[in-house]
Amino acid sequence: MSLESAQDTIFDTQDAVQPYSADPLSALTVAKAQAKEAGLPYSGTVPPTIAWSLFRQVSVVLVDVRTTEERHFFGHVPGSTHVAWATGTSLNRNPRFLKELETRAGGKDATILLLCRSGNRSAAAAFAAEFQHVFNIAEGFEGDLDQNAQRGRIGGWRFHGLPWAQD
Repeated sequence: MSLESAQDTIFDTQDAVQPYSADPLSALTVAKAQAKEAGLPYSGTVPPTIAWSLFRQVSVVLVDVRTTEERHFFGHVPGSTHVAWATGTSLNRNPRFLKELETRAGGKDATILLLCRSGNRSAAAAFAAEFQHVFNIAEGFEGDLDQNAQRGRIGGWRFHGLPWAQD
């Protein structure tokens, strides 16, 4: 499956996984089943609220794949790990991404949740990672663009009122 076709596979993750919010691990099982059904090469996608529950309650690693500049200027999830998927203003792919991810996450068997601005780069990173338990966080940190081409009003980590900090 190509990255483009994987990105075209859209789940209504909030509705599909939300009933499992009391048991976040069940949400991972649902996400894995959806990903398998869609033929995705990664473990699946979870909504931000479930990702936060998992990060708080379960031994998972939340990895922010945005650039250092994005984390600095727009904020980040406290306690998250940073491994940039792409770097610089031209967003060149980080050639060390997979090795850095493996090292910072504690190995390829770790349960990893990937977060970016809108969910696209983290999906691409999950697609490339080929780790056993890597999930994309839907909607990303800032969500999709609204009708005024602005972020933060349609979905995203901050939109859902989840904890974040700014440098």
